[in-house]
Amino acid sequence: MSADTERSRLLPVTLTAEFRLVTFAALAALTVSYGRVLYHVTDVVGGARLMLAVLLGSATLAVVVGRVLRVRTAVFLTLLLLGGGVTVYFLSVPASQRALISPPRLLSDTVALLTGLSVLRLTQANVWALSIAPAPVFLSWYLAVRRRYVGSVVVGGAALGFLVLTGDAGTYTTLAGVVGAAGVVGFGTLDRYGGTGAQVDTLVILLVAMVVVAATLSIAPTTRTGPVLPDRTSPTGVASFVDSGDNVRVVGTIRLSPQVQFTVQSPTESYWTTATYDRYTGSGWVRSGDTDPYVGRLRGPPGGGRALGQTVTAETELGAMPAAWRPVRVEGLLANRIRVTSQGSVRPTTTLDPGESYTVTSRVVDAPPEELRSAGTDYPEGVVERYTQLPASTPDRVGARAANVTAAADAETPYEKALAIEAHLESSKRYSLTVERPEGDVADAFLFEMDAGYCTYFATTMVTMLRAEGVPARFVTGYTPGERVDGEFVVRGLDSHAWVQVYVPDEGWVRFDPTPASPRESAERARLSEARQSGEPGVDTENSGSSTPTPTPTGGDGTAVTDTAQAPTGNVSFGTGDSGAVGGTVPQRTTIDDGYELPSTETLAFWGIVLVGVGAAVRRTGAGGRVVRAVWLRRRGPRRDPDADAVRAFERLVYLLERQERPRRPGETPRAFVRSVTDDGRAARVLATYERARYGDGVDRVAADDAADAVGELVRERTLPTRPFVG
Repeated sequence: MSADTERSRLLPVTLTAEFRLVTFAALAALTVSYGRVLYHVTDVVGGARLMLAVLLGSATLAVVVGRVLRVRTAVFLTLLLLGGGVTVYFLSVPASQRALISPPRLLSDTVALLTGLSVLRLTQANVWALSIAPAPVFLSWYLAVRRRYVGSVVVGGAALGFLVLTGDAGTYTTLAGVVGAAGVVGFGTLDRYGGTGAQVDTLVILLVAMVVVAATLSIAPTTRTGPVLPDRTSPTGVASFVDSGDNVRVVGTIRLSPQVQFTVQSPTESYWTTATYDRYTGSGWVRSGDTDPYVGRLRGPPGGGRALGQTVTAETELGAMPAAWRPVRVEGLLANRIRVTSQGSVRPTTTLDPGESYTVTSRVVDAPPEELRSAGTDYPEGVVERYTQLPASTPDRVGARAANVTAAADAETPYEKALAIEAHLESSKRYSLTVERPEGDVADAFLFEMDAGYCTYFATTMVTMLRAEGVPARFVTGYTPGERVDGEFVVRGLDSHAWVQVYVPDEGWVRFDPTPASPRESAERARLSEARQSGEPGVDTENSGSSTPTPTPTGGDGTAVTDTAQAPTGNVSFGTGDSGAVGGTVPQRTTIDDGYELPSTETLAFWGIVLVGVGAAVRRTGAGGRVVRAVWLRRRGPRRDPDADAVRAFERLVYLLERQERPRRPGETPRAFVRSVTDDGRAARVLATYERARYGDGVDRVAADDAADAVGELVRERTLPTRPFVG
């Protein structure tokens, strides 16, 4: 028996690939990549189930009509879907905002989307996503049914590329879409023109190589100094907390910067607000709506409040305009350098340089607790809808916990519910900067799985619980008062913070802070002392250095407002993911009861893809077959009847000689082959035993064992390092 015959018996036969089926699977991966982003938008804002129906319905319609509909007709239908969707979205926008829409405004908004404006910031973002989704899904699947795979990828890739430009598609989502697109083109080509198993293996290897290279070369961007730094042992990078950006993503372990950010001349202390956020995504916060130009005066709180003037001087580059809430007038900067968000915060159009200053007049809510407690629920139009929004995927147990907490405190009014939830979080959770960022919903994880966290965890969870109770609340970032020095407040990165605002009818937004104060203040003092002792630059002004940080102020609602420290403010992003992007989160590990940390989902997926590539490479190169044959050659195998064992011993001998001498020629007898390539007596003995077993009266157990032992000796001798085995 020849070695080729033996090989065909040992190795599985390569099956013909179903190229078309694999092509559609790759198209499904591409569709899921951008469909997942659109679904996430509707999960956050509303309409998640409808989005699933739209995505599945569009693909199904394309498959059904793909065989009967002409290409021109399908393209025309796609344009109708797209145009109808845009019309529906336009009509869903409030009339007051539609009146502002003009061609220049549409152009600027389109440019903004293509340069990083998240879809979640759009007014009626869920309607936009539902309106846009059918067109690319239908056309890409229609073209695939017609075997126009390149066109299918162009359509699906354009949809994914758009969401990449808006910043909503994260690294892993984008990578999955790119691999899916490459799979559609590759397997689609094999489907149209035919192919072999070897070509399939080559294509799989290339796709896996794309994933590995992309994952290996992903590098977190470096950033300038901000108030929050990564922990020295943390593997993640960190973006600046200074800039009041459009989104905040709750992250894991952080370490705060002691460097001075700005100083404030003010008669009284306050929390210096930089940004407010209304949309909770489950992993962070997004500020929806557009910004408007500053026109000289801003609306104050409904209750009027007391006037507070502040002069803020930048000590480092500032991408925000800290101010006590609520700012009503800004002086010292040109009006065209100031924008006003739809939530009422002010922000600069250009970075403030060190030494630049501006003066803000704010109206601070100062109603006594009795008035706040007696306020009803007569909210202005739009407040409840906008500020009680929660993702549809928020676990029900979050709302159940909020209901239990407020019921236990006999809280009836929104103000009383806020006090109850604030006290509950302060007393039930520890303060710590060293945390493992959880997977899934942050508020749910903090309530039920975590023992400690810092201010973003406390504030996010409090807002989520309040919204579950129907109380309008929002997430706020900025700074606590800082260190009082000779009539001014020196504010450092240590003072960056996140807290909560609750809307009280007839009064406006009232501040609450659920983060425990004492542990935070201790951490702040220790970090500042460490920085001074080590001589870190920029931690003091000319006048600071001997005084102590300002104690926790009393909020305008009469309650103690704790904390001065650590939390994302501005466009916060840790790690290699995209802030706020779907699939762009930092990979997290899961810890089981015995303390062993399981690999993250992303890590498991990555190594799973690598194993697929290794398997394809083994098949493509034949390495697997060689390994199997090498093991078969060296194994004596289980004992059977003596004749079968003698035949097996001879087959091993022939395979060895073919690999190391020459292949057996067609028609060449076993005796002629063995005698022509070796004169070793052991080989002759194995040949004689084989001939008796195959053509004679058979052999006994002793002869069969002797043949097997002789082949074993030859294998060991001929496959030593001095004469390596070639196979």
